[in-house]
Amino acid sequence: RERRARFVGKNGACNVAHKNIREQGRFLQDVFTTLVDLKWPHTLLIFTMSFLCSWLLFGMVWWLIAFAHGDLDHSTRLQRDLSEAAAGAPDNFVPCVTSIHSFTSAFLFSIEVQVTIGFGGRMVTEECPAAILVLIVQNIVGLVINAIMLGCIFMKTSQAHRRAETLIFSKHAVIALRDGKLCFMLRVGDLRKSMIISATIRMQVVKKTASLEGEVVPLNQIDIQMENPVGGNSIFLVSPLIIYHVIDKNSPLYDISPLNLHHHEDLEIIVILEGVVETTGITTQARTSYLADEILWGQRFVPIVAEEDGRYSVDYSKFGNTVKVPTPSCTARQLEEDKSIM
Repeated sequence: RERRARFVGKNGACNVAHKNIREQGRFLQDVFTTLVDLKWPHTLLIFTMSFLCSWLLFGMVWWLIAFAHGDLDHSTRLQRDLSEAAAGAPDNFVPCVTSIHSFTSAFLFSIEVQVTIGFGGRMVTEECPAAILVLIVQNIVGLVINAIMLGCIFMKTSQAHRRAETLIFSKHAVIALRDGKLCFMLRVGDLRKSMIISATIRMQVVKKTASLEGEVVPLNQIDIQMENPVGGNSIFLVSPLIIYHVIDKNSPLYDISPLNLHHHEDLEIIVILEGVVETTGITTQARTSYLADEILWGQRFVPIVAEEDGRYSVDYSKFGNTVKVPTPSCTARQLEEDKSIM
């Protein structure tokens, strides 16, 4: 049979494609999140075009103000008179903006206003109240664009999933005996020294099911209880931990044996780790999944934590290594029934 498509990839990416979305306008109601979710080339393109378009727009406004006030004609005439050395009487004409004689100079002045770079050659005079109003409006628009785009760039560089890149899971999960009970086990670790605060872990089984009425649920998500060395779902992830699930009568794995494990192509176990990043206070989430052929029966993870020179050392080269251990080749149901008979 063809291998089942993953619902969640090993790197945590969800293998779901959204198609035929008719209400595209909903994305524009949350513009900031939409900008953050865009790919980097699109974000940088919008970043560049937002500034360039605003400079061009206000450059045109400044050129129109200078044209309406006659600054362009006076500047052209003054340059011609100076070139002919015929400037006799002093010039009492006051322009709206000094040294604007073309659209290029108006565009340069627009850039100087919005990015607060003043070279001293061009300035607004008190001759035109409209020019002062445009100056105020352009400064406000420039501050808004800076706030939105810089906030977007900051959020993209500090997204929570970046921190999840250093949260690792074992490539394979194992099923073996622990305290006389069959347990599903996996190993999780954090490569950084900065801790994940209030870390919690949960697990789901995703498989195709059918109800008594014949309704087919292609991706039925079933929560299953996880156990860990400190009890409950909260973990203290200072060193790698082995998280396990006791396969009891309430477990979806209760009737799975090593003989039929690899025939469950529809079985996928998803593990989700959530917590708060200590350095930034941002909530992060790391995910992985295990298909049936990635679950090893009758194996156990090797120890990787040892005490050396008064401190504990973790050997990550053995993070996913396992060893074979004696394990019954039967289901948890059969094992429990045999114990009750004995």
